[in-house]
Amino acid sequence: MRIVQVSPYSWDVPGGVQVHVRQLAAYLESRGHEVHVLAPGRRPLQRGRVRIVGRAVPVRGNGSVARICFSPQSSWAVERALREIRPDVIHAHEPLAPSTAMFAVLNANAPVVATFHANVPTETAHSMLLRVGVPFVRPVWERIDWRVAVSEAARESVSLRMGEAEFTIVPNGIDVERFATASPASLPPGRHLLFVGRLEPRKGFPVAVAAFARLAERYPDLRLLVVGDGGDRDAVDDLPPAVRDRVTMLGRVPDERLPGYFRAADVFMSPATHGESFGIVLAEAMAAGAPVVASDIPGYRDVARDGREALLVPPDDPAALAGAVERVLGDSALAGSLRDNGIRRTDDFGWPRVTALLERIYAQLVRLPVRRRAAARAVGG
Repeated sequence: MRIVQVSPYSWDVPGGVQVHVRQLAAYLESRGHEVHVLAPGRRPLQRGRVRIVGRAVPVRGNGSVARICFSPQSSWAVERALREIRPDVIHAHEPLAPSTAMFAVLNANAPVVATFHANVPTETAHSMLLRVGVPFVRPVWERIDWRVAVSEAARESVSLRMGEAEFTIVPNGIDVERFATASPASLPPGRHLLFVGRLEPRKGFPVAVAAFARLAERYPDLRLLVVGDGGDRDAVDDLPPAVRDRVTMLGRVPDERLPGYFRAADVFMSPATHGESFGIVLAEAMAAGAPVVASDIPGYRDVARDGREALLVPPDDPAALAGAVERVLGDSALAGSLRDNGIRRTDDFGWPRVTALLERIYAQLVRLPVRRRAAARAVGG
C-alpha cells in the first residue's frame, strides 16, 4: 500500500506528533508499505521519501509553541506532491491546524484518515479561538473519511468544538523494547527523581521544582534530573544553593540516550497542569520500569490509572506531588507494584499493536466503494 503521512508541525523541531509520524512511517515500511511523509520545516527539500513542503513559523497556543506553515505556496506544494505520489491512503495528523495536514485534506486524491492528538482545555483563550474558527475548518472536517483520536481526552476535545462523530481510539505508539532493555544511565550516588519535557508553563516544571525543594529537606541523598529545555528553566534559580547543587539540568538529550535516564530513575514525575492528550512520557517511563507520579488530568488518565500504574495527584499542587513521591520512595512494595503494572500496561502502546490497528483502518477504507466511503465520512468512520 502507498501511504502518505502528513505532519502539520516542523519536521526538524522535536515534538510528540513529529516523533509519532516518524516512528509510524518506519514501522509501516518495515511491514512492506511504501510510506511518504509531507511536513513543513526550515527550508524546502526532499530527502528520500520525506518532503519539506513549506517553511514553518512559530505560533503560540495551548501553553506551548507550535511551528506550523499556512502559506498558499505550501498548499500548492502539497497538491503537487500528492499528484506525483498517487497514494492509496492519506493519513493527516491534526488536520484542523492551519498547516500542511489541512492542505493535504483539502487537496486529497485518496481516502483520508485523520488523527487528532491535541487536548485543548475549554476555558483557555486558545479554545475560544478554535470555536470561532469552526465554520472555517468545517470543509476540512467533512472531507475526512475516518477519524482517529489518540485518547478519549483528544476525542472529547475535538468533539466539543466540531460536534459528536464516530472515532476510533488508537493510542500513540512507543518502542517498548528500546525502553525496556536500555542500560541505566551512569548517575552520581543517591536516589534520583526524573523530569522529562519541554520547560514551558503547561508541563509544570516549576511545580516539580517546588516539590523537590520540599523533599530535599527530608532526603539528603535525593537528586533531581531534568531532561528538556525552555523558558521555565530558571525555576531552579530560587532554590537554596545547597538544594540547587542537587539539580542536574541535562537540557535536550539525544533520543538514543533518553531510555537510559528512565531506567536509572527511582521515580519519574510529570506534573503537567493541563492540555495533555496522551502523556507519551508516562508510557515511556512505564516501559522502562520507572515508578510514575503524575498529575490527575485528562490524557494522563488514559495512559496510567491511579494506584495501578501510577500515583495521580491534583495538578499545580507541589505538596501533593511531593507527598506522592515520598510514598513511593518509602514503600518498596508500592514502587514494585507500580513498576510491574506499568510494564504490563505498555503492551497496549507498543508499535506492533498500534501499527496493526491503523493498517486495518487503511485496508478497510481503501476497500470501500466511493459511495460507501462518503457515508463513512458522514459519521467519521
